[in-house]
Amino acid sequence: MNEDPAAARSRSGGPPAGARRELASGGGQEGPSAVALVLRPLGLGDLLTGVPAIRAVRAAVPGHRLVLATTPALEPLASLIDAVDEVLPARELEPLDWSGPPPELAVDLHGKGPASHVVVADLRPDRLLTFGSPGYPGLTWYPDEHEVRRWCRLVSEGLGVDADPDALDLAVPAVPSPAPAGVALVHPGAAFPGRRWPADRFAAVAGHLAAAGLDVRVTGGPAEVPLAREVAEGAGLGEGAVLAGRTTTLELAAVVAGARVVVSGDTGVAHLATAYRRPSVVLFGPVSPALWGPPPRSQHVVLWHGDGTGDPWGTELDPALGAVTVEEVTSALDDLLARTRPSPRLTQRSSA
Repeated sequence: MNEDPAAARSRSGGPPAGARRELASGGGQEGPSAVALVLRPLGLGDLLTGVPAIRAVRAAVPGHRLVLATTPALEPLASLIDAVDEVLPARELEPLDWSGPPPELAVDLHGKGPASHVVVADLRPDRLLTFGSPGYPGLTWYPDEHEVRRWCRLVSEGLGVDADPDALDLAVPAVPSPAPAGVALVHPGAAFPGRRWPADRFAAVAGHLAAAGLDVRVTGGPAEVPLAREVAEGAGLGEGAVLAGRTTTLELAAVVAGARVVVSGDTGVAHLATAYRRPSVVLFGPVSPALWGPPPRSQHVVLWHGDGTGDPWGTELDPALGAVTVEEVTSALDDLLARTRPSPRLTQRSSA
């Protein structure tokens, strides 16, 4: 998700005195020493939805060194974006540890207001590209715009370059995958309870996939190990099916890249499935898939019964997500698996 409103309110005010605030459609010096900095220190899904815009920045300034400022946890994944030359560790809405000369171009792909604009303006770039807000001239922010297209529009109109919203692919990481190719991935976690489908339902889905002959693995972060174990146990799977807490960021990406199918809520793993064009079923609740859903490809299926008025940071299961039934998910998976063939290298029921 994009900037938490509470976090956005934690900083306010206009640009620092003397900051160069011209709209970035102007000129600028091209050359081997020129730098373009892109700010995107958010979550996994946020980074991946920003990839097309990052590639468009690269197209606009092909001779610049492109530096992506993102969270330390996402630095390994950022290295898989072919447009990025360097990764600068950053934290949300905090000043950047920038010791070099001012960048020629700085682009705020973080948020819509001064709280994030000031982070890039503090670098005194020759050109600054942001959405318009008090003290910062720029394009209009539309709240009903899809996250991918929003940032593509900013770069396309601000820098006068084409931006392809379908350019979401990542390179496959050069690390051994901790799971065999062809597994069915079930990812029950989400950052907030409002976007977390019940564990017993995920267990029923995992059991259905296993009964269909698929090798099922349950993924998650270190904090989601108990949840993943609950799902695996409820599905009748062994401890070896639980990958939660056992994968690095790159290993998780490698597992997704080789998966037969992925089922998850509206969270970062869904965006990884998009990045690797893996068949996926994504369960939405408080947030509309029109804002954060996968691109309109046949291998991605979205289930949603909401109206877009839910709270993505909610502390209880969103009613719209709760309305998604196990039967809907298993039916969607059965149809998707019938329509999509595994690649020749993918196998079922590997002994690994």
